[in-house]
Amino acid sequence: MRKIVLSTDNKNKLREIREILEDLDVEIYGKSDIDGLDFEVVEDGETLYDNALKKADAMAQRVDFAVLADDTGLFVNALNGEPGVHSARYAKEHDDKKNREKLLKNLSGEKDRSAYFKTQIILIDEDKNIIPIEGVCPGKISEVEKGDNGFGYDSIFIADGFDKTFAEMTHEEKNEISHRARALKNLREKISKL
Repeated sequence: MRKIVLSTDNKNKLREIREILEDLDVEIYGKSDIDGLDFEVVEDGETLYDNALKKADAMAQRVDFAVLADDTGLFVNALNGEPGVHSARYAKEHDDKKNREKLLKNLSGEKDRSAYFKTQIILIDEDKNIIPIEGVCPGKISEVEKGDNGFGYDSIFIADGFDKTFAEMTHEEKNEISHRARALKNLREKISKL
């Protein structure tokens, strides 16, 4: 069985990734599952790709397994792509509620609420080959927060073709269409070919 170490301890991310890859012959570990991986990577890249690669590379230097790192951003067209690569700390700190409040305030009165989520995944296999994978989910920003499921910007993002936010969906519904789900489906194909 192939072992893959994720460069995260985010329980929501781990759960989503494990659910989407559950029928593959892989074991998914978080950073804290393996001794000596309590390092932090400064995510100061210009792009999601830069940040994902930094995290994956830092992990690949420390383990002999395949490693996986991702970076995700919400890109709002009327805000010239903000918050983008700075999505996690849009309100200057890692606070989901403050990030959502700032985004809704900045979009106040704006007619164009179109946006997209993008997840960039970097898989580095056991032979240290770098395999980039991405997933995009287009949609729009709601006027108000709705729903109690999910995390991050889920309560204000409505995917194209739907009339409810990610936070109003079940995990199963979100895992069918989300940016991370799309990236992970692409990842599944890559892993099954490795």
